[in-house]
Amino acid sequence: MHRAITNPSRLPARRGFFATVKVLRRGLSDDVDEGNKHSDIQNSDDLSLPFRRIQSENDRILESLPVTFADISRAHVQIKGGVRRTPCEKAQFLSELLGANIYLKTELQQFTGSFKERGALNSILSLQREFGKEKMRETGVIAASAGNHALALSHHGKQLDVPVTVVMPLVAPLAKIDKCRKLGANVIIHGQHIGESKLHAEELMSSRGLRYINGYGLDCGAVIYSDIADIESSLFYYRYDDPPIIAGAGTIGVEIVEDVPEVEVVVVPVGGAGLIAGVSCAIKTLKPDVKVYGVEPEFAASYNMALEAGRPVHTEVQTTLADGLAVPMVGAHAFEVARHYVDECVTCTEKEVSLAILRLIENEKLVCEGGGVAGLAALLPGGQLDRPELKGKNIVIPLCGGDIDTTI
Repeated sequence: MHRAITNPSRLPARRGFFATVKVLRRGLSDDVDEGNKHSDIQNSDDLSLPFRRIQSENDRILESLPVTFADISRAHVQIKGGVRRTPCEKAQFLSELLGANIYLKTELQQFTGSFKERGALNSILSLQREFGKEKMRETGVIAASAGNHALALSHHGKQLDVPVTVVMPLVAPLAKIDKCRKLGANVIIHGQHIGESKLHAEELMSSRGLRYINGYGLDCGAVIYSDIADIESSLFYYRYDDPPIIAGAGTIGVEIVEDVPEVEVVVVPVGGAGLIAGVSCAIKTLKPDVKVYGVEPEFAASYNMALEAGRPVHTEVQTTLADGLAVPMVGAHAFEVARHYVDECVTCTEKEVSLAILRLIENEKLVCEGGGVAGLAALLPGGQLDRPELKGKNIVIPLCGGDIDTTI
């Protein structure tokens, strides 16, 4: 198990900061002695504390990250009405089983069945704002995906009249390929795996002038960088780790705080790390004391490997029930954000994933895919988050997708 490099729970809540400023201003206005006012500010630790906070090193670091809470707030407004505000309700039977107050954020109830819609819509709208609606209608967008991201782009591209091309590997489920075509996308089947699909999408992007939108990690095995400087100097890095995708995913965190204000713990599945980057940024900004845990399959622990190396590194991935999280390399933008906010990332076993799917069906009558249920898997008896300190806590688990492969 690995802990995040920085502990953001120690950072001041922004709401608290502005409240303190108001008190400070009110106190100053009541003091008629200009000299005394200056003296009070200099000598009072309480009054000078907000100014020290706003100029702290942590504040400067967080404001310089690839995605900030301001980006998530803009996304929250931008996609409102375009995606479903999914329920976040208490699961009574699971709460009794786990000995905690369990709330499920059912992102599997989005139109295409996953949280990916948030980032996809935010990305298309951001491109329209940058280049104009007519330009995007002429050029369109492209992505490589084996399922959920392709579905999300196909749906919102159709809604916004933006042409969508998706390159899908030979192993992509036929049901998802068919759905993308029904939604009007230009589907190209190419590559034995997602890495080969992405390389082909890169070629098409260059030759056809398409805009690339990606909801995965950095490159899913297509390219291995020797050091972080190689990543930062490459446009390939940006296209495979879009900040608008991360910001869109972060809107889940905003809704969690609004719907469950008493939240104490949030447990998020980790694949390319875009989801946990956005959610943790939103949660920790609004409620710094909330603990945010990540969960990734033991057969695809690319985020934990990145923590060990201090940067995204290529990780050997084995076949897993949590196939949506099987990303060989986390996104560099996503990793840079997540490592400043996430408290800890643990892994779950194949048995725990299968049991979590079963427990959801038995107790909540919900069908969730393996990757989407990873958060619950780690909390089950015997899981790495089955801990005494979490018993009795108010825990929110995003159920990220319901596009389960019925052939498994």
